[in-house]
Amino acid sequence: MSGEAIYRLLAPHYAAWNREVDYVRWADGIEEAFRQFYPGRVEGVLDLGCGSGNMTLELATRGYDMIGVDLSPEMLNFARDAAARLGLGERILWLMQDMRSFELYGTVEAVVSCLDCVNHLTDYADLRACFSLVHNYLSPGGLFLFDVNSPVKFGTAYADKTYTYEDEDAFCVWDTCYSRKTHLADFSITLFTRQGELYRREDEHIRERMYPVASLRRELSAAGFTVLSVSGRPYRGELSPQDERIYFVARAEKPAPSL
Repeated sequence: MSGEAIYRLLAPHYAAWNREVDYVRWADGIEEAFRQFYPGRVEGVLDLGCGSGNMTLELATRGYDMIGVDLSPEMLNFARDAAARLGLGERILWLMQDMRSFELYGTVEAVVSCLDCVNHLTDYADLRACFSLVHNYLSPGGLFLFDVNSPVKFGTAYADKTYTYEDEDAFCVWDTCYSRKTHLADFSITLFTRQGELYRREDEHIRERMYPVASLRRELSAAGFTVLSVSGRPYRGELSPQDERIYFVARAEKPAPSL
């Protein structure tokens, strides 16, 4: 993984700059997948790469026992503060850990990972390490729900484009470059934050990998999963070549514990 430091810079602005994400609708899709694909009641859910906790909080309000894992202490601080404001502080366990090497105290019925966290695993060895741990900490038949940016998004939105984001306290310039040969996208980010009457400049780099659907299916199978659904909306519907985000539901195949 690369660019962990950028989330220290972006943490105060992350929620505002992602305000177009409909977490309520997304969580509706998650719950629909739970009902469709898990035979019992889903109680414990891990939000892997939880960031500032938007999905963690939304699922916690719906009654799930949540664990939020993220590598950024700044993101986790924002998530923890938001949970306290909503009166959810006692319902959520926040852990500062890497998605390639995280540890839990037991198993959960479901793992969710939202907003292309998997694309930040830029090496296949890292992807395999993550999938193996997710499988390990899922109950038998437990569900893994995640999304990735699609090939069309890498080939268009990430192909030599420049984006800007601005609010009253910050201005961000985001340059993108994508290699169709290596399947790697590089993002050069310059953030200006207001410091009184002046602005402070900080620069950072992020990299993502485009994973073809066939490759993800293969890696999930190798890790002990059965792929149940691949869709272009949050865990429902058909996948079309124009979809910019791809949603996976996979089931952990493992023997039930002996009595």
